[in-house]
Parts: sequence; C-alpha cells; structure tokens
Amino acid sequence: MKNVCLLLCLLAASWTVHAQRPSIKKANQLFAQKSYVEAAKMYQTLGQSQEVLQNLADSYYYNSEMKLARTPYTGLFTHYKDSLKPEVYFRYAQALKGVKDYAKADEIMGEYLGFAVDTEKFITNLSQLVPYNYEIQIMTQSSRTGDFGIAYYGDKVVFSSYRNRENPIFSWNKQPYLDLYQAEVTKDKKLVNIQPFSEDINTKTHESNATFTKDGKTMYFSRTSENRVHIGEELVATVKLYRAELVNDVWTHITELPFSSDHYSTQHPVLNPENTRLYFSSDMPGTIGSFDIFYVDIIQPFEGYVDESYSEPVNLGKTINTAHREQFPFVGAEGTLYFASDGHQGMGGLDLFVSKFYNNAYSKPLNLGATINSEMDDFGYVLKEDDDTGYFASNRMGHDNLYAFTRTENERQFTVEGYVQDKVSKDLLPGTTVTLFDENDVLVDQMVVGEDAQYIFNTQPNKDYSIEAHRNFYIPTTEQFTTNDDGNITFNIELSIESYDDAEDIVVTKDDGYIYIELENIYFDFGKYDIKPEAERILDILVYLLNKYPRMEIQLGAHTDNRSSDLFNLHLSHNRAAATLEYLVENGIDRKRLRSKGYGKHVPLVDCGDDCTEAEHSINRRCEFLILK
Repeated sequence: MKNVCLLLCLLAASWTVHAQRPSIKKANQLFAQKSYVEAAKMYQTLGQSQEVLQNLADSYYYNSEMKLARTPYTGLFTHYKDSLKPEVYFRYAQALKGVKDYAKADEIMGEYLGFAVDTEKFITNLSQLVPYNYEIQIMTQSSRTGDFGIAYYGDKVVFSSYRNRENPIFSWNKQPYLDLYQAEVTKDKKLVNIQPFSEDINTKTHESNATFTKDGKTMYFSRTSENRVHIGEELVATVKLYRAELVNDVWTHITELPFSSDHYSTQHPVLNPENTRLYFSSDMPGTIGSFDIFYVDIIQPFEGYVDESYSEPVNLGKTINTAHREQFPFVGAEGTLYFASDGHQGMGGLDLFVSKFYNNAYSKPLNLGATINSEMDDFGYVLKEDDDTGYFASNRMGHDNLYAFTRTENERQFTVEGYVQDKVSKDLLPGTTVTLFDENDVLVDQMVVGEDAQYIFNTQPNKDYSIEAHRNFYIPTTEQFTTNDDGNITFNIELSIESYDDAEDIVVTKDDGYIYIELENIYFDFGKYDIKPEAERILDILVYLLNKYPRMEIQLGAHTDNRSSDLFNLHLSHNRAAATLEYLVENGIDRKRLRSKGYGKHVPLVDCGDDCTEAEHSINRRCEFLILK
C-alpha cells in the first residue's frame, strides 16, 4: 500500500510539472490516453486552434460535462465548421441538448441527419404516446456518489459505485475504480446498509453491472481487463464479462466468458426471466454503431460436461441498434426489451427506450418519455412488473446516481403509425412530410419523418381520418382509415410514394442530377417569342401533367442560339420563358407554381462556337422544364 501511495504521489508530482509547462504535444498525449480531466485543464491554456477547441470540447463531452463542452464546440463551429467531421456535429448537438438549447441542437442535428428535427414537439407528442408515467426519487442523500448499474439480488440490490476511495484513480474522470456494492432498500426507497459486495469479486480494476440467476447462485458481471492492448493507434483496456458461482457463501469459479476479448468490450450483462439467455452490449466486430446490444443463448451442462456453454453472439439488428450507443439492456416479461440509447431520437444523452417482442421481431423502440428521461444520460433501467416499481441511473445532477420509480398507466391512446418508402425501390424516405387530416380534411397534425422514416400520430376513437405522405419530386399518397373503440389501437399504414420519373415516361433525371419534363422542343421564329400553334400542342401536355400533380412546381428555362449580342439574347430568352409561363397561366395553372428564367446563349447543348449549322442552332434554341418540387 505504501508503494501504491508513493506511486500516486509521484504521478501527481509529474502532472503538476506538466501543468506548469503546458504544450499541445503533452495535452494530446493526455487526450490519447483518455485522461480527459487533465487534458481539458491543459487545453484551456493553449489558445483557440481547431485542434485545441475540438479536443477540449470532446474532453468535456466524454465526461458528460455538457455545459463546459458547449462553449468550445460553439467556437469550433463558428470558425472551423466547413472542415469538421460529421460525428462532431452529433456531439455538439448532444451538448446543446444537455443544456436544453433544443432550438440550436435541432439545427445542428438536422444538418448531421440531413432532415428537420423538432425535439420539443417530439417530447410533447411522447406525453400522449407513452404507456406509463413515472414518479421518481433519488435513492441516496448525496448526489455525488457515482452509483449506477443496479440489479435485484433476492431482497437486496447490487449496484456499481466509485465509493471506494482506496481504489486507484481512473484517469478518464479522476474517480476511483468501480466496485460492486450491496444494499437494502427502505420503504421510502432509500439505500441503507450499503456494503462492498464481495472481496472475491471486487479487485483493483473496474467491476460493474451484475446480474443474478433466480436461485441467486450464479452471477454475471463486467470487469475491466488489467492489460492494455493496442487497438488501432490506441492503447485500450477492454471490458469483459465474467461468471461466478456461490459455493458455501463464497463467490468462486470466477471465469471469463468465452466471447469476451482483449480487442473489444463486452459489458452490461442481464439475464432474461427464464435465465436461458444473456443479453449484453458490445463493440465487437459486426456492430452497427459504437456499442450494440447482443445476446447469447445459455446452453446448460449435461452429462459428461460440467460447465455451461454459449451460442455465438447475436446482434439484435437495426431496429434496436443504431450508428451510436445502445447499452444497459434489461429484459422483462414476454421478451420486452428496455435499453439506453443516444442513437434513437431523444431528449439528450442516453435515453431509456422500450421495445416489444412479437412475431419473432422487435417493435420500433419507444422513448419512455419526459417523466423519466432528462436532457442528460438516463440508463440502467430495471423493473418489477408485478408492482410497477424499479430503478434506473442518471447523471442529471452532475454525477451518476440511482433513482427509484413507480410507474402508472398513461391514459389510453389511439394512434396511427407506419413508415414511408419508395414505391419502386422500397427504400425508406427520411425527410418526408406526413400529414393527418380529419373527416373534414382539416389538418390534425404533421411531422417530418426521421432517419427510420417512421411516423406516429394520436387519434381519437370512432372517427374517420386520412393520412398523406408528401416529398419533393414524389407523387403524394393518401390513405383513409377509421378508428374504433377497442382500447389502445394502433393502425399500421405503410405509405408507398412514387417518384415522378418512375410514374411518367416524360419525366427524367439527367446527368446534372436535376429532374426535367422532357417534351418536344418548342420552336420560336428567329428573334421572336410568340407561342406558335405547334408549341401550344406541346405545352398542352405540360398543362395536363401539372393538373395531374397539383403540388408540382416547375421552372421554365428558355435558351437562344449564339447569334446576336448577349444583351439581346438574354432579353429574348427572358421574353420566351415569360410567354411560355403566361400560356400555362391562361390555361388554368396557378402562377405560384411557375418560375421563368432566360439563359440567353450561355448554356448551349451543342458548343459549336462561331461555326454552328442551322440544325445546331435549332438544338440550342429551346425551352426546358425543370421540376422544382
């Protein structure tokens, strides 16, 4: 112990010297070592370069210090936005959510995702969609205990904490390494008689997130490897899963599970109620995002074998897992999955979600709502379904703390939900506007679907509705439905919308990426802009198409050949485009749907210079119809 204390003193002295002589090289070394607290202190003294601002902001972000992270991220986006990687947009948006600046967060997240986001409306809608509301309370007197990862253990609970001040300090957050603790819970939901769980389990590295079999004789838990290995350019100590058995009141036979590794982490284990399957989170090869949720089937020992074995890990797939973090699974009755994610739409940081399991598939995860989730990290949900009580962890007060909850049923909801896809390719179409109308065609609600292209609206019983999907360059689709009065009713309506160029032979996407209506050329007499009778026949086709698709908006672009001066040709092409527009208006097309533009001779189809034939002049002298919406 004396040697450990001496080592810590020497390390402290070493860091003091570093702090006295900060440099970008030393700060970057600390950052690479994931010593984010010390790295941040040094970056604060090193100016406002892009590298300094990003690493400073990230150092705060990785320790969930969103108020501190916002300022350097803002400076980064003010001065260096054009050179930032997409993941920096995501972290900045999360930092803004962490201080409830939802307007700016939605702006940045919208740029990251490529479609509009409205967090406040999302939170409001959730209040009517969630099946339960939650009453919560903190379980300790202090808000700085660093407790999380709670599990039921008979009539007690077991949880993770950095309470042991004799443990080594973890450089990531300058807190002691984690141990497991056990405690009792009073009637008023407070933790009492808190004791270290077991000297056989707790070591000088991290232990966390235990789960126990129903008989209490087997446990699984997370433990950080004592050895660091190179993963890419980083030196990393991965988290592994372990199994232990209780023999004569001693936890023994502590073994690493075979699907753990020095080269990726496996953590947050939880057993299903039948104790036949072990769920966990991991960044193993094959993950969709930074951490995904997996499971293994537990194969019980049989004659001739002593130890249980496991199936290959199974990824829960893209319905559950995203490009970001899915962690802390919990499995309830009938396979219902609760988990934490910052990849699905939420209020900030990790949010708690639920997904039902039926027909051998998981349903779209539902955010548990604002009565339990906050703008910060909320995670580690466990539940006793027979009395609708449970626990979870949150750092909403600045440190990880355990909370108890009681859930009560929300008023029953009638909803319509589904997703929007391309009718031909079947690709999902994020960014599509979906609108709900009542029986009188009065708008009830509207949303722009997110990355999963799914929508959900509240409805009322025994009413007629219509629902429309609309997207630029696509033909709107409308479906009608009627609700009844059978309880919590969900209508699943898949809206398949078809693009103009799939629906119409004369609509084409050209090499420039724009969508055009391809008609015969409209010819004008040399130097004139009158609409000739043969041009009227062609424009009548355009009138028909615009009447068929009343949301379509177009630009009429007129081009001349290269004879005469620039000024003459610009004026002439402007008049030809305007004359074409007026013909459409005279035939009943709303002027608001039309634009006209004269290009003169500057965009020839045939670049023949001063040696053009009459045929080439004719090709260049044209009118084009560009679809704007």
